Amino acid sequence: MATPSYFNSIEDCVDALFATVGNHIVLGIPLGIGKPNPLVNALYQRVKANKAFKLKIITALSLEKPHGHSDLEKRFLDPFVERVFGNYPDLDYVTDLRKGTLPANIEVSEFFMKTGDYLDNANAQQHYIYSNYSHVARDMLVQGVNVMTQAVAAREVDGKLRLSLSSNPDVTLDALDLIHADKSRQVVTIAVVNNEMPFMPNDADVSADMFDFVVTDPAASHTLFAPPNMKVTLQDYAIGLHASSLVKDGGTLQIGIGSLGDAIAQSIIVREKHNSSYFQIIQQISGGQPNPLCEFGKFDEGLYGASEMFVNGFMQLIDAGIIRREVFSDPTLQRLLNDKQVTTDVTPGMLDQLLEQEAVQSPLRKRDFNYLKRYGILSDSVEWQDGELVVGDERVPASLENPASREFIHAKCLGSKLRGGIFMHGGFFLGPKDFYQKLRDMEPEKLAHIGMSRIGYINQLYGHEEIARLQRRHARFINTTMMVTLLGAAVSDGLDSGKLVSGVGGQYNFVAMGHALPDARSILMLRSTRVHHGKLVSNIVWNYGHTTIPRHLRDVVITEYGIADLRGQSDSEVIKRLLAVADSRFQDELLHTAKENGKVARDYEIPASQRSNLPDIVESRLKPWRDLGLLPDFPFGTDFTEDELTIVRALQKLKHATEHPLELVKMIIGNIFADKAVPEKYLERMHLEEAHGIKLKLVRKLFVGNL
Repeated sequence: MATPSYFNSIEDCVDALFATVGNHIVLGIPLGIGKPNPLVNALYQRVKANKAFKLKIITALSLEKPHGHSDLEKRFLDPFVERVFGNYPDLDYVTDLRKGTLPANIEVSEFFMKTGDYLDNANAQQHYIYSNYSHVARDMLVQGVNVMTQAVAAREVDGKLRLSLSSNPDVTLDALDLIHADKSRQVVTIAVVNNEMPFMPNDADVSADMFDFVVTDPAASHTLFAPPNMKVTLQDYAIGLHASSLVKDGGTLQIGIGSLGDAIAQSIIVREKHNSSYFQIIQQISGGQPNPLCEFGKFDEGLYGASEMFVNGFMQLIDAGIIRREVFSDPTLQRLLNDKQVTTDVTPGMLDQLLEQEAVQSPLRKRDFNYLKRYGILSDSVEWQDGELVVGDERVPASLENPASREFIHAKCLGSKLRGGIFMHGGFFLGPKDFYQKLRDMEPEKLAHIGMSRIGYINQLYGHEEIARLQRRHARFINTTMMVTLLGAAVSDGLDSGKLVSGVGGQYNFVAMGHALPDARSILMLRSTRVHHGKLVSNIVWNYGHTTIPRHLRDVVITEYGIADLRGQSDSEVIKRLLAVADSRFQDELLHTAKENGKVARDYEIPASQRSNLPDIVESRLKPWRDLGLLPDFPFGTDFTEDELTIVRALQKLKHATEHPLELVKMIIGNIFADKAVPEKYLERMHLEEAHGIKLKLVRKLFVGNL
């Protein structure tokens, strides 16, 4: 690898980029927080100002600070955004894309969009690229990417600059492999140092020589995008509790971001720390008949996290000591751990096991010695010299069968704990402010157990099947979906109109692995209902004109009303099991449709025990546990103050009323003549201490009336 060119000015880097690549740039940038926003904005503005230039951006999940739409929302959000998002710079291409003012010489293609944000944006919909996450690196190159850039962390080690791909080794490592394998492909790679990025070790820790350009401009450092924790409703908890009961001790876990992910993590923590209460909760929400798949025990062995997204829920499980099952890159060692022939404690018997499995030979060769040192089986004090093991002034032949050598090895050469174990593998991370700070502050020994890596490793088995199968035992790949058909297909990312809500991401990958691994399960969660255009509708439907996961890959489906195990079942049985977890207000209509289409016997009736699937019943069962503090609104804290949470509830009431005109009229009449006194602090927070003009006075009345 050649020595990279270094730039302490973003603009100088852009100049050099055009001089190297020319006026037509196809730019690949990571999803989420791995984007070097200042460099991307400088490049974007340069092309925008010159019609002779062309720019195509290929990326995903382009994040922007929250913006209020109404005057009240802006009064609330502006101080909050300034406090939480700091100097995070929005992406100029996102601003123009939303406004519909993207220049003709610039194109933006995403493979995963912020959920629901671009449904009515024709430009975004037309240029969307439908790719499995594991195919993104390949598809970027299909699109002709000639520049790749990302934000990195940096530190000096032994006088040399080391870089960390930090939040996003996911696509970069896969793409670099493809680029280096094709000598005819010329792609300029750019690392942009953002000093706010946590320096992640293992696969994310790379040499600066991996990149062509390295930008060290201080202007490239800025606050990381930090979405606040969302409120976890009792409906979310019901789903999360059911999901948590399917997680097997000693197994593998994948979860996602948002309130459902937090609900699962908190439920697992309750299972570990309040086990008797957990058992009672599961009994209550299951009507005294838990699914046969359920597990209730504590996590004596711990869990291993293997998730495309390393989210705050995983951090909480690490802090709780639940994510702690270490996996290793050597198949023999991992197999011995799985079979409980060894533990992570180094013992003399471990050498015998490795010798028996032919992982090493006796006498030890240099490569055997290096292998044992790499995994901490031999201590750092031991050296190898001409077929002998040396500790200080003492030496013996490197034989595992010579009695004197064995005694010496046992007494003076063995390490104490296996080294190189990973208890959390992730492809990218995104989380609240304290999540990033924990990564920055984490002691190196603990951080070494977190392996940010390529998505090609995490999201599939191909190319590393032996070790992946050994590591991912008892895997529970838990994902969210929007709708499920009564025959078991899942709708997770798009509408039957063809419009994309978000993207497939890695969901198909994990569903496929759930079927490919013998003791794994694919688990899809959904809320049983939603409000659509002011009307309550079921998210369990007869059929739908778009599917993300086909019905032949149906496995486990969870709603707030229970667990439907669909694996290996007939169509009729699948329908019955999904009806059992559907909202009771829609069960009759769904059953009628199934009967009309000949998929269920005409005389079938839904059992009486499944006829009480209603929100009030779920809430009545869980509210006592919330009152006891086991199921809090924000289990992992929130960036909102208590006063702001009070204000949010008032604003939500107002927003709901504006969507229902009759309610708004009643609200106005009820509040306009009221003289409700509220603490001045709420008015000060919203800058409504003084209200001039009829409109602002009315807004103030409505706001005060809803506090």
